[in-house]
Amino acid sequence: MARAIWNGVVIAESDATIVVEGNHYFPPDSVNREYLRESDTHTICSWKGVASYYDIVVNDAVSRDAAWYYPEPKEAARRIAGYIAFWRGVKVEP
Repeated sequence: MARAIWNGVVIAESDATIVVEGNHYFPPDSVNREYLRESDTHTICSWKGVASYYDIVVNDAVSRDAAWYYPEPKEAARRIAGYIAFWRGVKVEP
């Protein structure tokens, strides 16, 4: 069971993550959305498409753009559509 932890809180937990380029992408329903806040940040991956981001907020602490997902990925990445990955201090335990 993979877990994403930040600031002592489990943000996501699933035994059905998809690993792409070393990142665990968590199914949308396995993420505790009370800790996510929409961000205006977007980036482009040449083969996955346009990524959208969330800030992670736990109590008064914020990790900006620490989670990302592809709402409408390119065909090559369609299996991770809507799945959420983490970085910027979020510890993912496989």
